[in-house]
Amino acid sequence: MAFARHSARTPAGRRRPALLAAALAALATLVAALVVTQPAFAAGTISATFTSAGDWGTGHQVNVKVTNSGSAVVTGWTLEFDLPAGDTISSSWDADITRTGNHYRAVNKSWAANLAAGASQTWGYIATGPFATPTACTINGVACTGGTPTSTPTPTTTPTSTPTPTPTPTTTTPPPPGGKKVVGYFTEWGVYGRNYHVKNIETSGSAAKLTTIVYAFGNPANGQCAVGDSYADYDKAYTAADSVDGVADTWDQPLRGNFNQLKKLKAMHPGLKVVWSFGGWTWSSGFTQAAANPTAFATSCYNLVNDPRWAGVFDGIDIDWEYPNACGLQCDSSGPAAFTAVVTALRTTFGSSALVTAAITADGSSGGKIDLADYAGGAQKLDWIMPMTYDYFGAFNPTGPTAPHSPLTSYPGIPQQGFDSEDAITKLIGKGIPANKILLGVGFYGRGWTGVTQSAPGGSASGAAPGTYEAGIEDYKVLKTRCPATGTVGGTAYAKCGSEWWSYDTPSTLAGKMTWAKNKGLGGTFFWELSGDTSNGELISSLSNGLR
Repeated sequence: MAFARHSARTPAGRRRPALLAAALAALATLVAALVVTQPAFAAGTISATFTSAGDWGTGHQVNVKVTNSGSAVVTGWTLEFDLPAGDTISSSWDADITRTGNHYRAVNKSWAANLAAGASQTWGYIATGPFATPTACTINGVACTGGTPTSTPTPTTTPTSTPTPTPTPTTTTPPPPGGKKVVGYFTEWGVYGRNYHVKNIETSGSAAKLTTIVYAFGNPANGQCAVGDSYADYDKAYTAADSVDGVADTWDQPLRGNFNQLKKLKAMHPGLKVVWSFGGWTWSSGFTQAAANPTAFATSCYNLVNDPRWAGVFDGIDIDWEYPNACGLQCDSSGPAAFTAVVTALRTTFGSSALVTAAITADGSSGGKIDLADYAGGAQKLDWIMPMTYDYFGAFNPTGPTAPHSPLTSYPGIPQQGFDSEDAITKLIGKGIPANKILLGVGFYGRGWTGVTQSAPGGSASGAAPGTYEAGIEDYKVLKTRCPATGTVGGTAYAKCGSEWWSYDTPSTLAGKMTWAKNKGLGGTFFWELSGDTSNGELISSLSNGLR
């Protein structure tokens, strides 16, 4: 039985072969060229702006913003328009859509009936064919080119034809005391060589400081969600000494393994949430097939996450797709709208009460991975989004130059502009993702080189430094004594010991990152992963204290 299926975490900035890099650059240029904003249609105090959010020839995505520019509340809106022959809306969200031929009628959702003065609402759709400006547009019964409505129509959700399924509105989970989230990954394979178990989350004091545990990973395979490691997940028997509550598993117990241990941990910490993450670096190729039929994929995920055998363990689902419409271990060409389509289907299927979250690229470079998918559209359906602001640099480039793998900010001499937390998060906010839906990512490990003579960043190397489980990677709990920090750069720490050069975060640099996250208005932080911390949880303590 093989257990080592995943490495520590994907190198967000890892360079691909030249041919792939050129292809991605061309795709980024094409996507950028296709984002077009149309003039607002106006009718009295109501306007509607149609914005192309991606056009891939055989289909396109549109965001529609309805704005009340008047001084009084508008109770309900109805927007009607025509699309060219060949363009057909296939899915939509946050409005009720009906169709007669090429004519479409969009009505506000019942939960969004009142549009306050100066406020706006955004809904959207995905359609077949290339993007074209809608025509014959009316809003609240008058021409979109101008006029004053004689009356405000009463909103209705009664269809005149079969409606396109629309997602359940997102209800964000109330924040914990202090208002910030502390989210940590637990790896299913950590129970083997690392000998890290759910009990360690409790004995380290980490459970009381977490708001959410992300359980990694399930496998998106053959268009469905599947179990990653059945033995670790729900079959491994725990002795009394290794069990969270000191009670041993029995041979005829219906649920054992990590799932049962997590269930016990949640009973001890009623406010703690657990989401099951699917994908990761190794298994992300499965999302390409999932994106071909998002509804079927979402249904399979819902059935697995809510399987009666482990009822009560999971509070929702996380998607770790590396990377939609871009290259990770494999390349995906599902199109810029695929991420939003998958997330929308998950939200529709799981409903508003479940958590639906996603870990995404943190490539903030111009034309980089953030620009290749509609993360802003997907974020509308998510409780929060987690840009993986680590693994920017490392010994996957064996000769260097040495650089911190998780810089908070850019610095003179950084090997690649846009490969830092600030640039990535600022870019996501600029695309319309609310800051309070973004969590700052940090690593509980370091990345290092050997054959280094220069103490400052930017030195050359001969290869990856030795690591306990993988060359070039080591846990913080080891590095803090094996190679103590000797300097800081870009808001994180680095260390030179002998011929080795490492970068990693310390309690001090994490405190600085949490201050930055609060000042930026972010929703909190997340980290990869629990077993890298010390036995008394000094890194998670720094995160928790820093967000208060």
